[in-house]
Amino acid sequence: MVEALYSRDGDLGAEIGREALAGRFQAVRSLTTGLVASLSPEDQLIQSMPEANPAKWHLAHTTWFFEAYVLARLQPGYVPFDDRFAEVFSATADSSGPHLPHDRRGLLSRPDAAEVARYRDQINAQVMHLIHQVPERNWAMAARLIQLCLTHERQHQEQILTDIKHAFWSSPLAPAYRANGHPAPAATCGPSRWFGHPGGPVEIGVERPNGAGSIFDTDTPRHSVHLAPFRLAGRPLTCGEYLAFVEGGGYANADLWLADGWEIAQAQGWRAPLYWERRNGQWWIFTLHGRRPLDPAEPVCHVSFYEADAFARWANRRLPTEVEWEAMAAGCPVTGNLLDGGHLHPATSCCVSDGPWQMFGDVWEWTASPFAPYPGYRAKGSAFPEGPARFMVNRMVIRGGSCCTPSDYIAPSTRHCLQPAARWQFTGIRLAEDA
Repeated sequence: MVEALYSRDGDLGAEIGREALAGRFQAVRSLTTGLVASLSPEDQLIQSMPEANPAKWHLAHTTWFFEAYVLARLQPGYVPFDDRFAEVFSATADSSGPHLPHDRRGLLSRPDAAEVARYRDQINAQVMHLIHQVPERNWAMAARLIQLCLTHERQHQEQILTDIKHAFWSSPLAPAYRANGHPAPAATCGPSRWFGHPGGPVEIGVERPNGAGSIFDTDTPRHSVHLAPFRLAGRPLTCGEYLAFVEGGGYANADLWLADGWEIAQAQGWRAPLYWERRNGQWWIFTLHGRRPLDPAEPVCHVSFYEADAFARWANRRLPTEVEWEAMAAGCPVTGNLLDGGHLHPATSCCVSDGPWQMFGDVWEWTASPFAPYPGYRAKGSAFPEGPARFMVNRMVIRGGSCCTPSDYIAPSTRHCLQPAARWQFTGIRLAEDA
């Protein structure tokens, strides 16, 4: 069964031509390789914390996915590139054999970067051959599996960037991933405006893939929810607005924090968002383009759910529920500062058209909703063990994508989740309040 993961191209039964799929396959695989092109073999091996992965592991893991879930299933008598790779490059443990724990992936000096590159090249060639040569009777299944693996790889493109950012920040030399980034979109940040919603019944989620964004079965089924009237901030919270919380003693006031969050903040010494640093009386921030002075007008990012919730209490506001977020996002164009723009950092809001603004891109926005099944959801058996259904505990929903999210991955209905203490992803804050 493959119903547990859908692709942007629509219903799993939808037709796609061989040349179109070949073009998309080459584009996605080339982009992933391009993201690590500036990294040395040593850079590719770093695992700076247990939750992150080395860049080399991302390259090999996404390749193993095509080998295990496309080639091995569609080519009779398929011989793996290396039958040991399943142990080290699969992401989840199962009953089929040994499995390398997540926090030990940084110990994989072998295969080296050159062999991983050969591995990708060989699997790429075999998948391209399969696209053009698979019998017509097997084409629908082949196209489905390949599209699903491409959606999976699009997720890892964002993870490559967030993981290498943490690795470079962890180095005393604080190297830049990309010294000269694309210029940020020209914009000005004005005072935050608020947008009201009248409440009442709203429809959220999707029933089946609709060609707008990559969706998992955890985004289904589409269902009706009754909302009370509320208001949503017109843009994400800025660094300057969050700085007032930092310098106003927000990290020293236990009354603002959930108990678990307070304990973690104290144990880990949180005094500001991840990547912020105060030097000679000035705040600096580490970015994928290196360290630079903090820009008070750009969206704050790399805050945990606990920090977002504490700020909301401090501001006498709250975080939106994921239903409220989707109800407002449904009327917004799915455009923004995403991976395709190449800026790789949140940009200042451009509040010149009808809002709310920056619902997509810049920063993933924390919601007040735990990641749980929608009413009527029934988990299906899946050929892909990395589906998000296995994360439906101890995680909070984030929405909207970030500056490192591929544009064809995101839609108003796209749900993503993180543990509430996570800070290394591009996570930010949008406030809400009861009307």
